[in-house]
Order: sequence, then C-alpha cells, then structure tokens
Amino acid sequence: MIVPIPASGESTDSKATFRSTYIWMVASAGALGGLLFGYDWVVIGGAKPFYERYFQLDSPSLEGWAMSCALIGCLIGALSSGGLSNRFGRKRLLTLAALVFAVSSLGTGLATHFDAFVVWRMLGGYAIGLASGISPMYIAEISPAHLRGRLVSLNQLAIVFGVLVAQVVNWLIARPVPAGATAHEILVSWNGQWGWRWMFAVTAIPSILFLAVTFLVPESPRWLASKGRNQKAFEVLERLGGHVYAEQVLEDFRTSSEAQPQRSLLQELSAPGMARVLLLGVVLAVLQQWCGINVIFNYAQEIFAAAGYQVSDILFNIVVTGAVNVVFTLIAFATIDRYGRRLLLLTGISGLVVIYTILGVLYHLHLQGKPMLLLVLAAIACYAMSLAPATWVVIAEIFPNRIRSSAMSIAITALWTACFLLTYTFPLLNTVLGAAGTFWIYAGICLAGLVFLYYHLPETQGKTLEEIETNLRIGKIKEN
Repeated sequence: MIVPIPASGESTDSKATFRSTYIWMVASAGALGGLLFGYDWVVIGGAKPFYERYFQLDSPSLEGWAMSCALIGCLIGALSSGGLSNRFGRKRLLTLAALVFAVSSLGTGLATHFDAFVVWRMLGGYAIGLASGISPMYIAEISPAHLRGRLVSLNQLAIVFGVLVAQVVNWLIARPVPAGATAHEILVSWNGQWGWRWMFAVTAIPSILFLAVTFLVPESPRWLASKGRNQKAFEVLERLGGHVYAEQVLEDFRTSSEAQPQRSLLQELSAPGMARVLLLGVVLAVLQQWCGINVIFNYAQEIFAAAGYQVSDILFNIVVTGAVNVVFTLIAFATIDRYGRRLLLLTGISGLVVIYTILGVLYHLHLQGKPMLLLVLAAIACYAMSLAPATWVVIAEIFPNRIRSSAMSIAITALWTACFLLTYTFPLLNTVLGAAGTFWIYAGICLAGLVFLYYHLPETQGKTLEEIETNLRIGKIKEN
C-alpha cells in the first residue's frame, strides 16, 4: 500500500510517498524483540510458586535472587548493546538476541539445580537487555516522523502482548492446585516437577520465529549512513518512502552531522545541553521501573494472596491484568502521535500517585477482594497508557544520531539497574513495611517523577530525529 503524505506534514515527510505496508511490516519484525522481552520477563511470575518448591527456596533473599538474577544479564546486555550495535549494526544484534532467547529458554526449562537455573536466567536476561535497547532504536531509525510514535509504541505493544501470552500460557499449563495444598504436595505435583519447566521452554517457539524474521528486515538506514554507506542507506530509505524522501533524510542527516565536529562519547555528553538530555533519558528510564508496576507482574502471587485470593484464582487474575495491559497499551498506541508523549506521561503518572496511595490505605486496613483487584487493574491501565510506551519512544528520539546507540545504552542500563533494585528489594520491603508501606513508597517516587517531568520533559511529537537533535541542542523544543 502506498500512502501520499499531506502537505501539512513536516518538511522531510511532506513530499514523500510512503510504502506504509512495508514500513509496518519492518517495524513489526523489529518489535518481536519486545514480544520475547515481555514473555521471558513475566513467565517467571506464574512459575514462581512451583520452581520455589522444586529448588526449596525458603527465604526472602533467595526468592528475591531467583526473581532478579536475570537482571544481571539485562545489565550486561544493556551495557554491551551500545558498542556492539554501533560496530555491527542494529540488525545483527536483533539476530543475536533472538538466538540467545531460544537457547536460554530451553536451558531454564531443563535446569535441575538452582545454580544452573540462575545461569540460564541470566543468559535470558542478556537477551532482554539487548532487545530492550535495540528494538525501539531500530524502529525509531526506520520510521518517518509522523508515524514514529506509533511505530516505536509497537515495541511496547509487543511487550505487553508477550506478557499476556506468558500469563495465558502459565494459566493453561498449570493444573489446578487444591486449596490448602502443602509445600510437599505442590513439589510432587505435575506443576512442581514439569509444569514450570514448560512455562519457560515455550519461549523457544517465538524465539525461532524472531530469529528467522531478522534475516529478512533491512539494516537501519541511519546506522548505514553513520558508517559512510550512503548508497545502501539511500536504497533502504527509498524502499520506505521513495526517492525524494531518501534524498531529504540523507541531507538532513548530513547537515546535523556536519553541524557538530567528530568527538568522543565523553566529549559529546559534555557538550552544552547534552547532560540535561542524558539526565532526562536516565530519569525517565528509572521512573518506568521505580513506579512499581513490575512488582505487580513479578510478585502477583504475593500481592493477590495478601488480598485474599487462592492460587488458582491468582493465576486467572494475572491473566486479567495482562488483558488490561494490552487494552490500555492500544489506547496509547492510538493516541501518542495525536496528543503527544508529554500529556500521556503526566496523566498516567498522576493516576499512579493516587492509586498507590489508596492501595496502601486499603492494605493498611486489611481489606480484601475485588476492590484490591480493581485498583491493581487501574494502576496497570495508567502505566500501560503512559510510562510503558512513551518511555521507549522518548529515549529512542532525544539522543543525537552520532551517539544514539551509546546514550540509549546508558539509559537502558539505568533502567535495568533500577529494575534489579526494585525486584530484589520488594520481598524485603514487603517483609519489613508490609504491602501498605511498600506501595506508599512507590507513590512517593511517582510524585517526585511527576514534578521532574513537568518541568523538564519536552514534546517531540511530529519532529524528525534530526530536528529533535537540532532543537534540543539550541533549546528550541517547548516543554509545554
């Protein structure tokens, strides 16, 4: 399908004739990394009550380590993604991530000792760390400005779809657990011996599909141009938007590159205004994790148990949370290029502040049942329409072409560091402060993040990556 862009669009897009079907197919292929990210990250939540019995994990620190060890791999993957993608390209890194996803999922499912389980989870985390940075960056670099918000949001849509698939698979694989079942009864059951293994191993199926697809997509045209392979970059851009579009994008890329001399990463980050841009990216990445939503996904068993639900009901409730996550991500997907990144973020974070405060009060009063479930779903809805998709969009947009891979690597590393601290500390905080105190802490973090973003978050809607780079450098992008 070929779609001419109306003259009201920005200059780079206004004379282009975009092959929208091809663009969406390429972006969707890149977003498969997000699907595996979401599945591999959340599958452990449903397997948790069963592998804990199998490996006899009987302390909060061991439980926290089992849940958070993958984040060590995430950190390594995020740290290495910048240098590797800058050297070898975005496409090859997507292929590597797909291969590691497939191998690590089978290894985790076959683990017979806890140490082996931890090693395979770390390797799976490495794939998550790669995919979390490379997928949104790749999509941003192949996307025209007027579609970039929605196309990059495909990555988050794929993540939440992966989350939902993991939750449904866990629910379907797990056999009913009798109310009041003892730890030994769970251990010797099918769930305790085999069910949790299949939950992890199923990841290999979409991993192999992703691996095959990575051989069919083009390399990022902006990476090609950064390596002086202008003819190849032109060919990719021409397939995306035609001859005029390819010429204009390469001209804009050349102009933005020539505007700044070649410098090291440290010199680039020390340039006027760049420290502020990097700080914005890091704060947004950290806030996406410290807002506390991942705790709901990874520790759903404890949260719903504290609200009075049994194991079988908990697994169904987890599926419900995944469905809400998908629905409200679709809302963000439909509106992010209409209302912009800033409005979605500020609205969603404000909602989290209110919801967490009320959740803490209800836990403090020992209330149980549907009100708790509804509040949890409301929190997921706020997150899914704001921090979840918009964070990936903004950090894929705000960094200059020359250092995008390295700067995103820094931001993604901060994200996974924050996620590790969040995931590891939740059992400890929950033991010391209870669910009420823990959610009040998350409310305070969201409030601080809301204030920061209100004063420092610019709107990048509808601008090319080169325009964003220029405007941020000279301070022209308005913040409200």
